[in-house]
Amino acid sequence: MSSLVMRGRAAMASPYFTSLATVVLLVLLLGAGGAAYPGFLSLQVLLNLLIDNAFLLVIAVGMSFVIISGGIDLSVGSVLALTTMMAAWMVQVWHWPPLLAIAIVLLAGAGFGALMGAMIHYFKLQPFIVTLAGMFLARGLCYLISINSITIDQPLFVSMSQTQLPVLDGYLSPSALIALLTLAAAIYVAHCTPFGRAIYAVGGNEQSAHMMGLRVARTKVLIYAFSGFCAALAGVLFSFYMLSGYGLHAQGTELDAIAAVVIGGTLLSGGYGYVAGALSGVLVLGTIQTLIAFDGTLSSWWTKIVIGALLFVFCVVQRALALGARR
Repeated sequence: MSSLVMRGRAAMASPYFTSLATVVLLVLLLGAGGAAYPGFLSLQVLLNLLIDNAFLLVIAVGMSFVIISGGIDLSVGSVLALTTMMAAWMVQVWHWPPLLAIAIVLLAGAGFGALMGAMIHYFKLQPFIVTLAGMFLARGLCYLISINSITIDQPLFVSMSQTQLPVLDGYLSPSALIALLTLAAAIYVAHCTPFGRAIYAVGGNEQSAHMMGLRVARTKVLIYAFSGFCAALAGVLFSFYMLSGYGLHAQGTELDAIAAVVIGGTLLSGGYGYVAGALSGVLVLGTIQTLIAFDGTLSSWWTKIVIGALLFVFCVVQRALALGARR
């Protein structure tokens, strides 16, 4: 009996525990949906979880890097909206080539994030305040471009919106495929490169990382640049999805991304987590939304209520695991 208890404690102390708990939760939610609603577990419904949340997955990937490093980025939703506005204006009003417009907005997003990272490091400012300012700035810039929604009918954007990539008996969108490729690249960078190891070191203890000779300034600037790039890429994918640019797009998405990362097993205190957990976290949020949609009688606000409850539970579990590890 004592050996079972010791194994149970060892499993809970494992760095994989919260990530595995998220996967188990996802399986339970899918099972409950399949038992309650016919057709819930059809292949296309499951693939729609990726199609509908491709932009959120990309943002969550960038947010994972930021949170693992011990920071936070509240600007990502506003950067997404600004990206949709910039892309829409360039292709619809200025009639620029769509690939050029996409390249410009991606560079702008990375530059915006790098600027915030530099301010955070060199001026010793709190990431919360700097990225909050970035959130207001990016959202305000949307309305300098236009106060109205800009419809996109450019052929490349329309093609990306309508293309269906066959997967067995279902299909994926190009945006979902791009999101999965972004996730795969981020997993490799985080766990197989010196830059990835530096992210974890900075998140664990920035002073120790500096004493070890790591280039802390460069690492932090690149982390926020990557987050800005992911937010801009998510904006491009959102433009494909909505075929419009609008200053009110993606309000609150930064909070959904933080929730997905935390539910996926990443500690808000930094230094611990798995980028792959962003996928399971996003799928959990998407499954909750799909369950409510299938029910048809519940308000969409129940999504926020359930996500809030899950966040409380995961934060308490993470805190308990941290305290247990110290003993």
